[in-house]
Amino acid sequence: MDTDGFLEDDIQELQLERSIASIALNASRLKSNEELEKLTVNENLSDIERAVYLLSSGQDVQRLSVITNLPHLLKENNYDCLRRVVPKVREVLHVAQSEMQLAASSAFLEILEKDLVPPQNYTQSFLPTILKLAENRDPELAMTWLDTLIDVLDLLPKDVIKRDVLNLAVSKGQLSQSMQSRLACCRIIGKIATKFEPFVIRKEILPLVQSLCQDIEFEVRASMCRQLGAVAKGLGLEETKSAILPELVELANDEELPVRLAGIDTVVEIIQYLDSETRKSTLVPLVCKFCEQAVEGEEITLPVIAKHVGQICHGLEDNFSDEEKLWLLEFFRQLCKLGLAEKVTKPEQNSTSKVPVIPEILDTDGRCVECRKHAAFNFPAIVLFCSSKSFRTELYPVFSSLCHDPNILVRKTVSSGFHEVCKMVGNTVHLLHQDLISLLKEDNMEILRAIVPNVSDILQQFVKGGGDTPSESKMNSMGDLIPALLSCDATISVTNDWRLHAQLLSGWECLPKCFLSQHIYDKFVPLLFRRLKTARPLPVKLAAAQTLLVIIRYNRKSEQRQEMICRIIEEYCHSKSCHNRSLFIDISRMVLQLYSKAFFKDNFFEFLLSLSTDQVPNVRYRLCSVLPSLKTLIRLPGDRTLLQQLESCVRRLLINERDRDVTSAIKQYYPHMYSIRGPGDRAVDDLDRTTVQMDSLRKQYYEEDLIDQKRQEEEELLIDMEEKELKEEKEKEKGKKKKEAGVSKIPAPRRTKPPAATKRTTAVTLDQSSISDKLSSHKDSNQLLSDKHTKSGSTDSVTKTSNKSQGPKTLRSLRNAPQNSPKAINRISPGISSAGSSSSRR
Repeated sequence: MDTDGFLEDDIQELQLERSIASIALNASRLKSNEELEKLTVNENLSDIERAVYLLSSGQDVQRLSVITNLPHLLKENNYDCLRRVVPKVREVLHVAQSEMQLAASSAFLEILEKDLVPPQNYTQSFLPTILKLAENRDPELAMTWLDTLIDVLDLLPKDVIKRDVLNLAVSKGQLSQSMQSRLACCRIIGKIATKFEPFVIRKEILPLVQSLCQDIEFEVRASMCRQLGAVAKGLGLEETKSAILPELVELANDEELPVRLAGIDTVVEIIQYLDSETRKSTLVPLVCKFCEQAVEGEEITLPVIAKHVGQICHGLEDNFSDEEKLWLLEFFRQLCKLGLAEKVTKPEQNSTSKVPVIPEILDTDGRCVECRKHAAFNFPAIVLFCSSKSFRTELYPVFSSLCHDPNILVRKTVSSGFHEVCKMVGNTVHLLHQDLISLLKEDNMEILRAIVPNVSDILQQFVKGGGDTPSESKMNSMGDLIPALLSCDATISVTNDWRLHAQLLSGWECLPKCFLSQHIYDKFVPLLFRRLKTARPLPVKLAAAQTLLVIIRYNRKSEQRQEMICRIIEEYCHSKSCHNRSLFIDISRMVLQLYSKAFFKDNFFEFLLSLSTDQVPNVRYRLCSVLPSLKTLIRLPGDRTLLQQLESCVRRLLINERDRDVTSAIKQYYPHMYSIRGPGDRAVDDLDRTTVQMDSLRKQYYEEDLIDQKRQEEEELLIDMEEKELKEEKEKEKGKKKKEAGVSKIPAPRRTKPPAATKRTTAVTLDQSSISDKLSSHKDSNQLLSDKHTKSGSTDSVTKTSNKSQGPKTLRSLRNAPQNSPKAINRISPGISSAGSSSSRR
């Protein structure tokens, strides 16, 4: 009992202490009347007057708000702000705290970037303040204003820079100035060196540059060394050879390590400004010395050499001797394995060149990992340096080692450049199959984010194998990549990175170019339908739908195409879920972009219109935005029935619709039909703006018609190719049966080969790209359209009779079939139901 009593007393004391603390905190937050009066401003003042008042007698927080809002004041009241507000701002900044100066530096730069004042006014009103504050005693504030000055120099005229900034830089660079001023001078020189003519640089800037390169402080020498590339760019070749290169060579051999590291960076930068002779005589020995010093144990410079090894090899490729190339190649191979237990197999020592041996480094600070990461980044450049012919023997072992490196950063770096290596290795790209499989099966998302955006390019390079066109044998060899791609999808699908998942599914649009149709149908199509159904983010669903439609378009078997189209209609157009029915509208939009108009009219037109009677208003609302696109598909007189169905759908929506949003949407797209609702409505005939083209009256063909014609020819060619394959298979079976039955071996009379019946009788190909190649051998699209236009009048009657003799259409049989049985569809062709109907619609 006593214990419980003490516990209750402690709880009460604690609550009392908390209440007292909260009261004190609230009291501290309350403003006194005097403070409120100081913060109160007359509401009748204009923006300019209020800004002047706050800058003159306001609190610091009020002055800060005025300075931050200075670009807006200049935009609204340019003249008054420059005359009254900006002078007050300059007065305040001389005694302002760091927060206010940081805000002013950002505001001054924004004013020039948005061109709120002319350059002349900016030079008079703002530049003097920036130059003065760049000499602030506070190093942080001085550096902030110097950064602002450097950014401003890109936007100022050359004469202003020469008059106001050049003299400042010269004065700051004198030996009598502080080290901070000389460092600022180096940065300014690097920025303005490319603004002037060579003779101005030689007269005004070059003596100062040489003086700063010989400065007593190594920080100044290193800073000036990093600006020599810009000075060389402004000076030109001859002056660079005589004045800049000697200074650079001396700085590269400086006793201080930061100066030598700056020299390595500058050597790489200056390669592009020198001629071949100078590179060979000066830069090549210097680079070789850098590498030898790194090999001999100067491990601190090794990561810097590894960072630039690709640029060095690419920039000086024509200047290295064969021995130097072999030496650099072996040096790079050891960089790729630095810090690992496994050693690189050394080449045969049949040359006089020494083989570099990088000593073991205790990787306490990640220096070995950094070297391997830089080596992975520079690998494409080294492939160019080595040539693709020797990739198998010289570089593939270390590339595979980088792909299986124990460090994630190294594997991520090599993943981001994997597609570049695939493009360069030519017909040896098949060596990289297992490495790609290993990277795609990674569980780390950083590695997958690096390789997934380039999956499409990688797969196409694999299937080409160094050639221009894929083949069936190459596609067969791609089958081992399918489990890795499916594993990559499974890994990403359980994360929250839906953007990467959508990017992966979009990259799979290349599958018809890389895999056999049967493999795609067996492995990828079920997964895409599953993602289309179960994925939560809408972009993932749309990416899966787009890829699925591309696969359907280039599938080689009509039964599979029919099944997939039927499944889309049954599971989405006739779905019980309103979300699926709404998704069917998005799928229909994709079909309009990918397929021909004839295909859409045969397979999707009537099903899309059936959603006008949907029970959910959102579905009907989304349908309204697609209706104008449907009218553009119609060609009279062949599509008169479809036009009647479309107008009947719109009329039904206008008469029976009770939802306000749907009514507003349908009025927006079809306001001319208001007359059936009563007088007083708008009478703008928007439907007539969407014209219906007539085949017999069309005299001009537009780009859209040419694209649609090409799509339809591809679809028809696919059907012809399938029919030819089936015919060849039947002939092979007949031949086998004859041999088994013991048919006489006496040869039959030789028959003459009949001429080709149509232009579509072509060799059977296997993928999407080969279909396009076959189509490119046809006549030009404009000539095709003109030929068909001249023959349309004579063939209309024939095509109409052929349409009547073909029996009921596929859509009619689908509409009569039960909605829950997709197998009830007789036939849904990937283009049009027959050649006769296609010609009549065209």
